[in-house]
Amino acid sequence: MESLFGNIKHISNQKLRQKLPVYKRFLFEKIKNGTDKIIGIYGSRGVGKTTLMLQVLQELNYASDEIVYISCDHPLFTNISLFEFVEYFYKYGGKCIVIDEIHEAKNFEQELKSIYDFMDVKIIFSGSSAVKITNASFARRYAMHKLPILSFREFCEIKLDVALPSFTFEDLLNSHENRTQEVLNSIKDEKILKLYNEYLEFGAYPYYFASKDSFMQKVSDTINTVLFTDVALLYKVSAANIEMLKKLLHTISLCKPLELSIESLGKTVGVSKATLYNYIEYLHRAELLRHVVYEGKRFKSMQMPDKLYLSNTSLLKSLTNSSDIGTIRETYFASQVSYTCSLYYVKKGDFLVDEKYTVEIGGKNKSFEQLKDIPNSYVIADDIEIGFKNRLPLWLMGFLY
Repeated sequence: MESLFGNIKHISNQKLRQKLPVYKRFLFEKIKNGTDKIIGIYGSRGVGKTTLMLQVLQELNYASDEIVYISCDHPLFTNISLFEFVEYFYKYGGKCIVIDEIHEAKNFEQELKSIYDFMDVKIIFSGSSAVKITNASFARRYAMHKLPILSFREFCEIKLDVALPSFTFEDLLNSHENRTQEVLNSIKDEKILKLYNEYLEFGAYPYYFASKDSFMQKVSDTINTVLFTDVALLYKVSAANIEMLKKLLHTISLCKPLELSIESLGKTVGVSKATLYNYIEYLHRAELLRHVVYEGKRFKSMQMPDKLYLSNTSLLKSLTNSSDIGTIRETYFASQVSYTCSLYYVKKGDFLVDEKYTVEIGGKNKSFEQLKDIPNSYVIADDIEIGFKNRLPLWLMGFLY
């Protein structure tokens, strides 16, 4: 263990000397100031979990020999007990350990529980897959935080180097004209709709700002890594069936959300209905796909189709240039709103938000015809800078976190 620890400590020191982005995501202060002994960060690959943890580690008040960074997907960690490693570190004065890709460690749930029970050491860990680290026992025992894709607000902050406010969904509905003006005043001469259109294609992942030319290739690499590492290993999906999942993602990217039934989608991809439902659940948990169910299913079993979207517009753009404009708009809305609000689809309108607000997504000339006589209903319109009464600009939905 001494030799192993020396090698890992060397890698840790190199990692901690890396130049990190100046911009800190919205969870930074919450993680840094968290008093819980064990803090978990989960989310899709590429959203900046490692960067966030290293930023926190650099600012915590520990001596260099009291901290260490490890990544469980490193070859040095093959067949190594996480508990034994942390025990060795703790025995020699270790106080804080950052563990990346914890789901790659063998029996990590039990190992982490033993660390929690027997050692007084602070742990901040991350996992790329929400599949195994967001179960109920984890949520009860540790402080778990989801790091989502970059919001449109964060994208603008990084690009323009300006601080911008975030709002609640209800606040936007009630005071959207004032909130819009706050944002427009903050960005001064910049055009919000131009920024919004750039975000649709490139905005989901922070690595856009490190290498714009290779962004789409990195998105494609992210998809492959999630499929061939997270989904294949965690769900025991064969390589041949992973190719089916890629076909499923591409098929969904080309269709309107309710254009394909589960039966016809299964035939297109070449799998049974039961298998397709499993695959949809895997992709939803891995945050490549967003599965939105009909609001009536909250109360009883109903034979209603589900809405399927790519998880964000950058994923959508990486798979096709032929997406329906309505699909792009709804994908953006769902990706921005679902982090802070519950989301269902409805017969009249497009979405039911927080089981209270009915919204219809459309272009700047979208009418209120479908929402007629529905209380708490709103049109969320694309291609407008400022809304009026119950008509809000679509871009503003990116300012919820």
